[in-house]
Amino acid sequence: MSGKLWKLRQRFGIAAPRVAVRTAVTWYWRWLGFALLLGVAGALAAWMYDAGGRFAGFDRSEVGQALASTRHELEMAQSELVKLRAIANAADSRVSIERTAQLRLAQQIRGLEHDNARLREELAIFESMLSADARDSQGLAIKRFKVEPDALPGEYRYRILLLASGAKRDREFQGRLELVVSLTEEGKSAMITVPEQGDASAAAFRFAFKNFRRVEGTFRVGPNAKVESVQVRVYEAGNNQPRASQSVTLG
Repeated sequence: MSGKLWKLRQRFGIAAPRVAVRTAVTWYWRWLGFALLLGVAGALAAWMYDAGGRFAGFDRSEVGQALASTRHELEMAQSELVKLRAIANAADSRVSIERTAQLRLAQQIRGLEHDNARLREELAIFESMLSADARDSQGLAIKRFKVEPDALPGEYRYRILLLASGAKRDREFQGRLELVVSLTEEGKSAMITVPEQGDASAAAFRFAFKNFRRVEGTFRVGPNAKVESVQVRVYEAGNNQPRASQSVTLG
């Protein structure tokens, strides 16, 4: 009996265990509270990180401003570089045009100097003709006979000045000219006549003049042939014997 009484005292008496009464909280309120707690913790961590950076001398806002300023300067530098490249290209174009113009001008000057020298030489010849009253029995003179290699391999250009002298000045001289070319090719010597018989270009070698006549033209040989000398022969119409001849040796 006493044992039962003791158990009752332990359950309902002073020594009995305490009973706590708590209000039941739903699950979504619990999650909301947990989310708020995480947000506060994240904000506190970000504040502590910024505070620590500022304390250590690192300011994110200043770095952002410096980065924006650097980007702006880079854009300006790139724009300036594009302008300078355009100016450089334009300057190169002007330099190229000026160089081309200078080359053309130099070529024109060389051509004019050549023509000037030719005219001086012809003037000296004409003055000698006027000052001298000598009579030439043949009535024809060959002056300034020149042969030079031309642009293409095996092509040569010749220039001749023909003068009617003595009594032949009173009438027109009609005739033709012929070139006799001596050459070597593959170790063999050869001789060709320009124009050849039956050549369609023979008409270009016929002429008529009274006082003087410039004759200029080209002839061709094999590209591997070397011209040693050229002789020009001038025939009067109806005569198979040359009235005048002259030879030139090529170096």
